[in-house]
Amino acid sequence: MRLVLQLVARLLLIVALCLGAATVWATFDAYRSVDRATTASAQRVAQALGALYWHELLLRSSRTREHLLPVPEWRTLETVKLISPGVCVEFQPATAFEKPLCGQSEGLGKAPPRWFAAIVPTFLGSHAEVVRPVSPRATAAGTVVATPDAAAAISLAWEYILNVIDVALLMAAAIALFASLAIAHTLAPARSIVTALQRMARGQYRTKLPRFRSMELAMIGSAVGELGGRLEEATEQRAALTRRLIEIRDDERRALARELHDEFGQNLSAILAFANTIETASAKQGEDNGIAQDARMISQATHHLMASLRDALKCLRNPLPEELGLEASLVNLVDSWRSQSATQPTIQLDLRGDLTDISGPAATTAYRVAQECLTNALRHGAAREISLRVERRAGEDDALLIRVEDDGGGDAARVSQSAGFGLTGIRERVTAAGGSLSILPANRGLSVAATIPLAA
Repeated sequence: MRLVLQLVARLLLIVALCLGAATVWATFDAYRSVDRATTASAQRVAQALGALYWHELLLRSSRTREHLLPVPEWRTLETVKLISPGVCVEFQPATAFEKPLCGQSEGLGKAPPRWFAAIVPTFLGSHAEVVRPVSPRATAAGTVVATPDAAAAISLAWEYILNVIDVALLMAAAIALFASLAIAHTLAPARSIVTALQRMARGQYRTKLPRFRSMELAMIGSAVGELGGRLEEATEQRAALTRRLIEIRDDERRALARELHDEFGQNLSAILAFANTIETASAKQGEDNGIAQDARMISQATHHLMASLRDALKCLRNPLPEELGLEASLVNLVDSWRSQSATQPTIQLDLRGDLTDISGPAATTAYRVAQECLTNALRHGAAREISLRVERRAGEDDALLIRVEDDGGGDAARVSQSAGFGLTGIRERVTAAGGSLSILPANRGLSVAATIPLAA
């Protein structure tokens, strides 16, 4: 899962938790606000009745205090205004048939759902009535009892919750949206870092990254740049070392070819001359003692050794591309394999692009790759058809593509992990030239492809 989506999901979870906490708090506060309204209503009505009590006491001093109860004068419109909606107030001791005086509870809000009306009292409890004396100094003046209406309290709480939740939802949506945009904008440079790492994986180590405002991303970008520089230096050093090793190996091959030609070649020529002399002398004497036959067998063995020596010298001496050019040397390579036996598999040569100006290490590497791949396909497989394709890709990425495919079966994974000298050698040559080598399964066989940059 992408990091941006993970952060946004966590942000939404936090917003949802905060929204749930706000809902619980709003429910508790709205439900308990009825208790505060009940207390305030009782206090206001008690103060009003206290003022009425002392007013009656002063105007009607001839009456006893027991007969100064503010009834029925306290049930006025002014007293109703002092009572909060959903609260009922009564005076005690009450007269007969007196009903509580309630605040206006109609139109308080939408009717709450049944589950809300059942859950809230269960968890938050019921409301208690509030008792306030009319006059603390005159206990005979009576008391005011305020009782909240349970249904009105739940309706008020539900209406309050709806109002709070609407605002909270809008704020949560706005916070989630803008925070998500901020997170996406902050993490957008990570794509540049990933792209740079992908280019480094393809061999483009010098990948310039933009300057990041975030200190953490800037540190990562700096580390990626340093890593790319070190990888490029290590790759260049390895390629230079490999090229030097290949040059030393080629020098040794040429020196060995000279030694074989000078020593073995001359000795084999001398043996052949001695054998011919013995055969000629034996024939002149006319003796049939088997000496001539032995001399002919020595001559045949010497010819065979000399042919093998010539083949070895062809492999050890300078490769053909240095003498004939890449195109002519590839044609000569394919023709030499075709001419060895009529039972050899069919070899198709496909040359594309201009190969005339390709020389030096690139031509030598391409020839060695083609030579080794053809040798492996012919000697180690049961191929009936082999395709050798050499293509020059012109343009910005001027490179040479060598591809050898056969239908002789074979396990691509096993071959790619092989530590044989031939495959190891072409890997070293291709790496030294700055190219790449891949071994993949093909149609009923294997496909070996090498890319050699010509600008290297």
